[in-house]
Amino acid sequence: MPLPTTGLAVNLAGISLANPVVLAAGTCGYVNEVADAFPLGRVGAVTTKSITVEPRDGNAPWRIIDSPAGMLNAIGLANVGLDRFIADKLPAARGLPCKLIGSVAGHSVDEYLAVASRFDGAGEIAAVELNVSCPNTSDGLQFGEHPQALRALLAEIKPAVRSKPLIVKLSPNVGDIVAMARAAVDGGAQALVVSNTFSAMAIDVETRAFRLSRGRGGLSGPGIHPIVVRMVHDVWRSVAKDEGVPIIGLGGVCNWRDAAEFILAGATAVGMGTALFIDPRAPLAVVDGLEKWVARQGCRSVSELVGAAGSGKPRA
Repeated sequence: MPLPTTGLAVNLAGISLANPVVLAAGTCGYVNEVADAFPLGRVGAVTTKSITVEPRDGNAPWRIIDSPAGMLNAIGLANVGLDRFIADKLPAARGLPCKLIGSVAGHSVDEYLAVASRFDGAGEIAAVELNVSCPNTSDGLQFGEHPQALRALLAEIKPAVRSKPLIVKLSPNVGDIVAMARAAVDGGAQALVVSNTFSAMAIDVETRAFRLSRGRGGLSGPGIHPIVVRMVHDVWRSVAKDEGVPIIGLGGVCNWRDAAEFILAGATAVGMGTALFIDPRAPLAVVDGLEKWVARQGCRSVSELVGAAGSGKPRA
């Protein structure tokens, strides 16, 4: 059973989490691998790797590199594929002391539909998260970068995901993330992740080679945090607040203050990813810090602080 965490329990689209901390897709293994570092009952949820229909080896090295502002990655959705995940990885979720969110990826509507349908029928999975930053091979668009493509995807997926909440992980690589959030909610998303990584590139100035084998990848970590704080607030204020759709704020959370910023900006829950590569036990300090912060704020529940940015006076 999860350890009691006073004041931190949250409701994420009908799912009860012991606290707001969610381990992000692709940063903590398939299900319970990070339990070697700390008891998983200390976090609210774990998100699986993004699972595709067929196994994927991913991109060649280098596919993770350092950056002064965080980390660049171009993993390429490496995973064992849907059948092996269900048979070999998912059984580890039985008795998991936190919630499990299943991350879905694909390169076509049919691929997303196949994985999402299987996840909807898996009792071990509490919610289905769509990673919509993959290209649609039929027209070259990315589902997460064009409202019409996202609506078309959700029109097919939503009827197949009936027994658990549908979460859409938004891409930040758009001109108007609020428009993408609106398209997701109109399509039936019951929660949003804001956001995925930022498209980025690094070059070795001596060899003139791209540092990532693929050339470009996704930037995550502290460098993107203030940008995502703004995005979370924009989405909460313009879409999520009135629609009652919770947000998982994701981007550069390394300590409890980062997490608290997301909550004040409008996030119900807070994702952690890059920090796990630095210190797999970092979520413990975030949970402890949030609990003390909620108490100092004079609140009985962290939910009282969601979207409260701007309600106080600046310090001198």
